[in-house]
Amino acid sequence: MADVHDKATRSYNMSRIKGTDTKPEMLLRKYLHAHGIRYRLHNKNLPGKPDLTLAKYHTVIFVNGCFWHGHKGCKYFVLPKTRTEWWRDKIEETIKRDIKAMKDLKESGWNSTVIWECELKPEKRNTTLENILFTITKEAKN
Repeated sequence: MADVHDKATRSYNMSRIKGTDTKPEMLLRKYLHAHGIRYRLHNKNLPGKPDLTLAKYHTVIFVNGCFWHGHKGCKYFVLPKTRTEWWRDKIEETIKRDIKAMKDLKESGWNSTVIWECELKPEKRNTTLENILFTITKEAKN
């Protein structure tokens, strides 16, 4: 099946996709900051370059896009009908990279959490944000 867009349109669309400062990431950052949680962004010194590093809590948070990270069972993760094999391979490599980063972080003594894009949609947002705040502060007490 051919792409529904011409090459220039597809290139433009793909160039508009951001890897950092995404809407879900910004929602989480604003919530944590409002609750007195301070963090470092995109720490290149840690495996997987976590979106947020909370050194005080020895915790990192990844905010994953459901499509790009292959969120199983999620309505936002649907393989494209064009170049399916290429997309499948790309997403599987991302998943392998995510698993390795989480393993390396754990071995280094870091707590890590993944928040999925769908968990920050309006209907789930408050519960997700309250849970993450509880988890972070609970781990600090242990």
